[in-house]
Amino acid sequence: MSIKVQNTPNRAAFDVQSAQDLRTQFQKDPQQGVKAAAQQFETLFLQMVLKSMRDATPQDGLLSSDQSRFYNGLLDQQMAQNMATQSGGVGFAKLIEQQLGRQMGLAEGQSASTANAAGNSLPLSTSDGRHLQYQTVLGSQPTSAAYASSFAPISTIGNTSDNAATSQAFVNRVWPHAVEASRSTGIPPQFLVAHAALESGWGKSEVRGADGSNSFNLFGIKAGKNWSGATVDAKTTEYVDGQPQQSVERFRAYGSYEESFRDYAGLLRNNPRYSGVIGSQDGTEFARRVQQAGYATDPMYADKLSRIINGPTLRQALIG
Repeated sequence: MSIKVQNTPNRAAFDVQSAQDLRTQFQKDPQQGVKAAAQQFETLFLQMVLKSMRDATPQDGLLSSDQSRFYNGLLDQQMAQNMATQSGGVGFAKLIEQQLGRQMGLAEGQSASTANAAGNSLPLSTSDGRHLQYQTVLGSQPTSAAYASSFAPISTIGNTSDNAATSQAFVNRVWPHAVEASRSTGIPPQFLVAHAALESGWGKSEVRGADGSNSFNLFGIKAGKNWSGATVDAKTTEYVDGQPQQSVERFRAYGSYEESFRDYAGLLRNNPRYSGVIGSQDGTEFARRVQQAGYATDPMYADKLSRIINGPTLRQALIG
């Protein structure tokens, strides 16, 4: 069953399944896939315009709050999608479609079988759709240089160091679990991968027991009085009055990375203090809300998380 581009306006702008649908579209019909991707680019641009307009208006009204701004952001996303996909949009999608079509060597009306026979590649998609998802559907909408670099050729982003291999292996290991957690939180999976990368040092500094056993705790979640599962004691750094101090804390222990992501997603969904984090679609805003909710004591936590989300290391790992 083919996926029709015209159905897009009927979907929520933050529907994570749309990334998989675009990948399927490329496989079945590259020409229609390019058209759908171009519409997503135009949607992203329009959303940034609406966000800029929203930011330029006074934010100190009686109804102004984190919750109202969150729902206004969702409204802007949906409005941008509708503007881009109805009545021909504003014209950017058509130009992008033509440019991508030329780069991919697709002629008007070319089918998937014809494209494959001609040896044409689909540079916007990888085997699991991570590249396409990162850049067109669930991107973090960074600004200025960070935004421009997200559309740079892969060869200009390359990182061949050991760190690149480590980050690639880490993303491959946790990506399926991040996608599942994304479905229950409405948060793009790459944001969740970035959070796990920050807390675990890309998997190199995972919380471990005294005997070296792995707790699979990727998010540094501590074991409070209500936690009845397994635990491990480990050294950590806490900030008191802005100064780092070493201490030994008790952390939750899991049987797998899947359990870690599931518990993390449950924490975000069920703890009222993280209500502003649920559904975040902007990477920088997600990082800021995580810190405001008190996830960590590091005063630079949001900045560190935002740099990972918008940085080249995660981008390169996602596109493989």
